[in-house]
Amino acid sequence: MATFHIEGGRKLHGTLTPQGAKNEALQIICATLLSAEKITISNIPEIRDVLKLIELLGDLGVKTERIRKGTFSFQADEINIDYLQSENFSRQAISLRGSIMIVGPLLARFGQAYIPQPGGDKIGRRRLDTHFVGLQKLGASFRFDAEKHYFSVEAKQLTGSYMLLDEASVTGTANILMAAVLAQGTTTIYNAACEPYLQQLSRMLVSMGAQISGIGSNLLTIEGVSSLTGCTHRILPDMIEVGSFIGLAAMTGSDITIPDVGIKHLGIIPDSFKRLGIKMEIIGDTIHIPAQDEYEIETFIDGSIMTIADAPWPGLTPDLLSIFLVVATQAKGSVLIHQKMFESRLFFVDKLIDMGAQIILCDPHRATVIGLNKKVQLRGTTMSSPDIRAGVALLIAALSAQGNSKISNIEQIDRGYEAIDQRLNAIGASITRIG
Repeated sequence: MATFHIEGGRKLHGTLTPQGAKNEALQIICATLLSAEKITISNIPEIRDVLKLIELLGDLGVKTERIRKGTFSFQADEINIDYLQSENFSRQAISLRGSIMIVGPLLARFGQAYIPQPGGDKIGRRRLDTHFVGLQKLGASFRFDAEKHYFSVEAKQLTGSYMLLDEASVTGTANILMAAVLAQGTTTIYNAACEPYLQQLSRMLVSMGAQISGIGSNLLTIEGVSSLTGCTHRILPDMIEVGSFIGLAAMTGSDITIPDVGIKHLGIIPDSFKRLGIKMEIIGDTIHIPAQDEYEIETFIDGSIMTIADAPWPGLTPDLLSIFLVVATQAKGSVLIHQKMFESRLFFVDKLIDMGAQIILCDPHRATVIGLNKKVQLRGTTMSSPDIRAGVALLIAALSAQGNSKISNIEQIDRGYEAIDQRLNAIGASITRIG
């Protein structure tokens, strides 16, 4: 198990270019299963989860080629469906939650799909009902083997249907959408997720010949087609990484420039950081965060404590709440962080409390942060990364802290952030990877 050794208290200065969006990449790569023709994707982040998915597709029979860094081609013209029943596939899929999104494309094109209950971050209950209820609405039969924890869906021909999703699940919407594009007739999806990832997936499918209307809204209408062609597609910059870098700059009092952020796809992320008092300049597609000695959290109009909560897009993405929480520890003022979606995602605050942060964990979904206004630095400590987003939040805390810190289980961070230690060291951080 690898470990980061961090020397805290350094001010950073320089440019950090965001990688391609991890969440989009997982969807887009699964979508290559929908066509027998070659598909080329650029700006792919070469991180653990994405590379695992590419390996899985390769073992399934997809011809994959790394053309250059971040650019891969895929051709799914010789798929071995029997591989889904193998022990090796089971091991691969269990370790990668994004593998659930191969189900929709395989069902649509080959009439069947099997997958074990996937893994991923340990951030609480993450049910899959939305995926499979939606596929059943399209005419698939569903079985769950409770003993082996295996899901299976089958259908000779999917048929378009009306459905109201019980939650605006991003991966659930993606799975149903990818199945519906090859179904017979019209599919109408209400309460669809509409994050930029879904918009990008929809546009890619349209470029392959799919007929989708309502892109960018929570109402998608799909007219099924008989087949899809190849295409080229470029993945957006990762908005979670952009937000992480904004938080890093604020916590460490650093001057950081973030180019190529895809500003029109960031939604309310910049404004939400401004509510914490973080100053930034937006010039074209670049965000510049100047060094700040302090930043003050806004209050509501009546003077009551500010609440920052996640919400379905265009609300604030839940993947950034860990960053907002850690940044608030050094702000002036107090804030209530309300994580509505996952009941275990705030449990990493005990590590911040050990570092000297003033945090009250109200319940599994809410934490009140009393900012230290940078008058008292966090202190270095030894900790473990519980998941991708909490891991980066702890790394930001360690970089701002007084003294040295160690973070173990950094494989979790590597799942979502490509060579993060090298990139931060290039602008003045001191992070050593051991193991």
